[in-house]
Amino acid sequence: MSTQQLPVAVIGAGPAGLAAAAHLVERGIEPLVLEAGASAGAAVREWSHVRLFSTWGEVVDPAAEKLLAPTGWTRPDPATYPSGGDWVERYLQPLADVLGDRVRVGATVTGVSRAGRDRIVDADREAQPFVVHVEYPDGREERFLARAVIDASGTWTTPSPAGGSGLPALGEKAAADRITYRVPDLKDPAVRARYAGRRTAVIGSGASAFTALAYLADLAKSEDGKGTHAVWVLRRGISGSTFGGGEADQLPARGALGLAAKAAVDGGYADAVTGFRTAAFERDADGRLILVGEDGRRLNAVDEVIVLTGFRPDLSFLSEVRLGLDERLQAPVRLAPLIDPNQHSCGTVYPHGHRELSHPEQGIHLVGMKSYGRAPTFLAMTGYEQVRSVAAAIAGDLESADRVELTLPETGVCGGAGLFDAPDTQQADGRGCCAPAPQLVQLGTPAAVAAATEETLAGGCCG
Repeated sequence: MSTQQLPVAVIGAGPAGLAAAAHLVERGIEPLVLEAGASAGAAVREWSHVRLFSTWGEVVDPAAEKLLAPTGWTRPDPATYPSGGDWVERYLQPLADVLGDRVRVGATVTGVSRAGRDRIVDADREAQPFVVHVEYPDGREERFLARAVIDASGTWTTPSPAGGSGLPALGEKAAADRITYRVPDLKDPAVRARYAGRRTAVIGSGASAFTALAYLADLAKSEDGKGTHAVWVLRRGISGSTFGGGEADQLPARGALGLAAKAAVDGGYADAVTGFRTAAFERDADGRLILVGEDGRRLNAVDEVIVLTGFRPDLSFLSEVRLGLDERLQAPVRLAPLIDPNQHSCGTVYPHGHRELSHPEQGIHLVGMKSYGRAPTFLAMTGYEQVRSVAAAIAGDLESADRVELTLPETGVCGGAGLFDAPDTQQADGRGCCAPAPQLVQLGTPAAVAAATEETLAGGCCG
């Protein structure tokens, strides 16, 4: 069998992986989708209670829809917003069902390489097929050959730690019984009881943190949640971008998340601690957690901690292939400048496809969330356009592969401010939003919020 007759290995049966398979099938190329979870969309199922800020019209891939159409599948109202559970049950699982035996679940990829060639060997390397090692829950191992590899395994299983230096804070692992790295499902009675009437620290500043703050505020307003309070731990100061783009966000539901978080602090359901980078977790006499900052500050004890500081890619099973990754983001080097939050925060990403996703090892492609490395603001429609371009390139249709015309909705937050507060530098180059010096901000009253977030209410950058 020639290499061209082999299937394309697709790692992950999430939104990007299943869309990749659909595009390959459309081009007459056989995919082999390897999913570590027990079912398609396994990661999405874990946040099934969270509503997407993208509409149905933005989370259904066109090639997948064509594959589903003959089955009698009906596309949900494109203007409505699915939850993660809706997305799985009404789209991802039906798509996996159509793909049938091409999707293997419970198949954890443990390694990818060139057949007979480790990372060092140059000789005749590109003529060799890829070899993919897989392990199953019963310990059985299997080896597959593939003409190309599309890694759409995402980043869900590797959340970033609470530690402000990128490493787990001291004591973070030992405090695992009181820490979660996911937005909790407060409709689940057992989970609800864990947070009701308790003091919870929420570490993070993105959409997931906004969602957690809004959920905790709703819990505090309920009959069984009296006494619930959140402490919002921010590594940066309060600035014009803290609560997102609000009404200026071209994805209205995304903007609404920031407004919901602002409402939570306006209503006195949360206090914010700014400029706090966690260095350690300690316990008080009652077993509650005390967060210790890199500057020596110690916060009042909390019962629970929700760490929502982003995700990072698992590159361990790709150690034998030659990747070209940016030293900051761990994203493909040609893509990284387009998405680097150190350089811009507008959320606008230039159209990109197979060329920006290329690596020194020809034939391997990181797509979907994993392609962004540690960068935020990834959207499903980005992944769909990526896999369309990659599938076209694998098929040899470079004209189609290079024709990438995706335009993403802006976040409504625009500035050159990087990930670390440096107000003087940002003002000097005229690109950045101002941010106050690190401080404790009590956000218990609307007046306090107005004073602390004057730039946010104006929605603008300093000039």
